[in-house]
Amino acid sequence: MNRALQWKLIAGFLLVFVAGGITGAFVGGSYARHHFFELSHPGRIGGRMKERLHAELNLTPEQLAKISPIIDKTTAQLRDIRRDTGQLVRQIIVDAHRQMAVQLTDEQRHNLKQTEERHRRWRDHRFHEPPAEPPTPTP
Repeated sequence: MNRALQWKLIAGFLLVFVAGGITGAFVGGSYARHHFFELSHPGRIGGRMKERLHAELNLTPEQLAKISPIIDKTTAQLRDIRRDTGQLVRQIIVDAHRQMAVQLTDEQRHNLKQTEERHRRWRDHRFHEPPAEPPTPTP
């Protein structure tokens, strides 16, 4: 086997290895996004709870029908807790920014305002919420 053929074989193996790595990263990333982010969507909690309990406990259709209202109530309570917690976190951050703004220059306050707007747009897009009324900071 001559030297040129050896290098071609090595390059071919490396190319196949790199292509496999890229394909694996793409497929793994798609799976992870679906598995971790899509499944953590708060609107799907109730359905996942029902599916999991049905599979793990081998529930009959009658049992599933009887526990469905309990799961639906639990889902609504968890959704309310999540919403209330999110609102509280946002209010705390708004208060912190208001207190920090006193120590900032005009340019820094402007940059802080832009950061808040960018975060608000991301949050509204990420959670598909209608644009919330921004809390009015009191001077």
